[in-house]
Amino acid sequence: MQRQLRRDTRPELVLRRAMHAMGLRYRVDHPVVPGTRRRADIVFPKAGVAVFVDGCFWHQCSVHGTRPAANSGWWAAKLEQNVARDRDTDERLTAAGWTVVRVWEHENMASVAGYVTSLVRP
Repeated sequence: MQRQLRRDTRPELVLRRAMHAMGLRYRVDHPVVPGTRRRADIVFPKAGVAVFVDGCFWHQCSVHGTRPAANSGWWAAKLEQNVARDRDTDERLTAAGWTVVRVWEHENMASVAGYVTSLVRP
């Protein structure tokens, strides 16, 4: 698991390039929940928008999410914990007045960039 990229994944880079081309400037891999190690992939601090690009495997996409057959009990608990942490982060950020955007790695990043732009520049 140490070899898994924490930031700068391919879908994240595609989204960042699209948003940059639209004139948006942002912070990358930025802490968003005080007192925790949780970080958003892309953050617009002034607009209060946090963007998370979730991997289908690690965050259990209903379309592409899979579970390994080997050591299935451990993996099931690990992946369920990831999803529960995502929900907790969403709740904390929403309660603090942030707008949370979660996208799957397989989504069209150009469309996502347009949506995020509409949130940042209403």
